[in-house]
Amino acid sequence: MLLTVCLIACYSGSPPPHIGSPAPDFTVQDADRSLTLSQFRGKTVVLNFWATWCPPCLEEMPSLVQMQQKLGSNGVEVIAVSIDDDERAYRKFLKEHNVTLTTIRDPQKKSANLYGSSKWPETYIIDRDGVVRRKFIGPQDWLAPEIIDYLKKL
Repeated sequence: MLLTVCLIACYSGSPPPHIGSPAPDFTVQDADRSLTLSQFRGKTVVLNFWATWCPPCLEEMPSLVQMQQKLGSNGVEVIAVSIDDDERAYRKFLKEHNVTLTTIRDPQKKSANLYGSSKWPETYIIDRDGVVRRKFIGPQDWLAPEIIDYLKKL
């Protein structure tokens, strides 16, 4: 009952910050690459903030990978931003779980802070014009038909 009340309360009133607004741009540099969000303009971006120490993040990662494989040819790009402090744990996880997404590590959480993210995982759907359309808090089944249909239509 309490969970139901909380979920209803979460969605009443005004939408979460950034919905309907241009996605805050950021650049993250880790040991492997530099990534700027705006370089993906023209694609539907699934921007996921996660960590290896977060069980719900790990729960949803396989469906994110599978959704990327399924919708990549439709112009959907998953960008998984890890907030891990421990670079070795991050690299080990990517290798052991065959994570083939565009990933980058941002231990200072600069990109997550731009979005006000604090509950992991948090995911933002950004349309091809760079506008934030949806926010998901918590793990999702990214292969759910309603999510696949939504992403295909953006």
